[in-house]
Amino acid sequence: MTNLTLADGFSALNRGDLATAGEACKQALSHDPQLVPAHFLVGLVALEGQQRRVAHEAFKSVVKLDRNHAAAWAHLAKLNVGEGRIAAAESALKEVRRIQPNDPVVIELTGTVLNSLGEYEAAERFFERAHQMVPSNSSALMNLGNVRVFLGKIDDAVSLFKQAISLEPNSAQCHWGLANSERASNDDHIMQMQTLIQSGRQSKRAQGFLHYAIGKESEDLGDWPAAFKAFSEGARARRETVEFSEADEIAMFDAIKATYTGDWLAARPPGVADSSPIFVLGQPRTGTTLIERVITSHSQVLSAGELQQFGLAVRRATRHNDPKRFSRDLFLAAAEIDPANIGQMYLKSTAKQRAKKPFFVDKLPVNYLNLPLILAALPNAKIVHLVRGPMDACFASFKQLFADAYLHSYDQGEMARHHARYRDLMAHFHAEFPGKIIDVSYEDTARDLEPNARRLIAALGLEWEDACLHFHESSAGVATASSVQVREPAHTRSIGRWRRYETELAPMANELKRLGVPLD
Repeated sequence: MTNLTLADGFSALNRGDLATAGEACKQALSHDPQLVPAHFLVGLVALEGQQRRVAHEAFKSVVKLDRNHAAAWAHLAKLNVGEGRIAAAESALKEVRRIQPNDPVVIELTGTVLNSLGEYEAAERFFERAHQMVPSNSSALMNLGNVRVFLGKIDDAVSLFKQAISLEPNSAQCHWGLANSERASNDDHIMQMQTLIQSGRQSKRAQGFLHYAIGKESEDLGDWPAAFKAFSEGARARRETVEFSEADEIAMFDAIKATYTGDWLAARPPGVADSSPIFVLGQPRTGTTLIERVITSHSQVLSAGELQQFGLAVRRATRHNDPKRFSRDLFLAAAEIDPANIGQMYLKSTAKQRAKKPFFVDKLPVNYLNLPLILAALPNAKIVHLVRGPMDACFASFKQLFADAYLHSYDQGEMARHHARYRDLMAHFHAEFPGKIIDVSYEDTARDLEPNARRLIAALGLEWEDACLHFHESSAGVATASSVQVREPAHTRSIGRWRRYETELAPMANELKRLGVPLD
């Protein structure tokens, strides 16, 4: 067997050779089980191999042996955020701040964790420091640009994305960030991105970013055929990089309908009587951010962003280890759990939000799948469901590049069939849990904001405040695909937009018709 040094292991990791890197760790630890760099490399290798639990244990070993290892603490913070262990993440961040690292990689990673926690101002400071330490680092510039978009500092963000592109012209994500931060006035940037695609050096994932960016800028210029061509090519490229099983989704929806009924809810032990959460949910790109901003412009309500905590609480309560976020088995197991356990975990992980204001909004659209569990675990929580015309809703998802969610949205037929399943499930929930769901029409609200906003605020049991009409003036951060749009007043430009592409969207429309779903 070849003798490997830790330097060999780190080199192997850098070139993606995880087997060699792992062997180097094994050899190093056999000679010295307390060798800190070896434990740290184990953690990095595990992260690359998507073995989060192994990584977590490795970084815990590092900080046990060396309490001043800032990088390990930062990685622990990120892992804990990903698992919904917010208190543990904040504890790890506290250690990072105590150590005051000078490593720009650790500083940038810390900013990423803070960003995930919704602490955008703090994240901005860390990204800015990382950038100042290494001005040629395009990653820090891109992260700084992204957080400034969230904070509404759009002009600054545009400048930062342009700087990042000048340093890293091949960075598809930087081009995508720029495209989504400003309205195109000519096709110069489109031509630049098309050249990158034609070079043949971009991965499928990178091609997806570039095609979607081209589609967005083509829409800005009113070039509808070019826009749809770009969205379609982006969806095709993205679909090749993700795994989506429609059969698994059908089985999951069927299990939820069969299991979660009014009788099921009536037979549950009591949940946690806390009225602070307001869940805004539905399909993505249907106006959830607009409605969240209306609600959180109220002085009594905090915007908590798109929290993963409820779903993570369900997974932890059921001890479900399937890497897929949602599955049939998860919902079958969750139906048997004491709902108070889920409610307590969720409230513990959102303690910081609840400490700031009497109410907070959790705006994760896909929480509609968790709706019965929310009713059981948090019976006093409010649930606001966004309703939007099916074709506009489906097309809005189809033309959006998502991070690692909504994997059904990259094929017209899959998107349409998913939407039909979603509508059927929501009809089931309305029938089984009458009076528990506040439906809000995106179209009605966009066309006539004040009466619809007043009805919503009253339904939430809050006193009316005029600030709810001026949500676009809020300085609070918005970490969603709508972060630029919500900086302007409500508008109707997106209503019926799909009709610009009526011919191209025929496969989607025909599938919805076949399933009995109205197009508008």
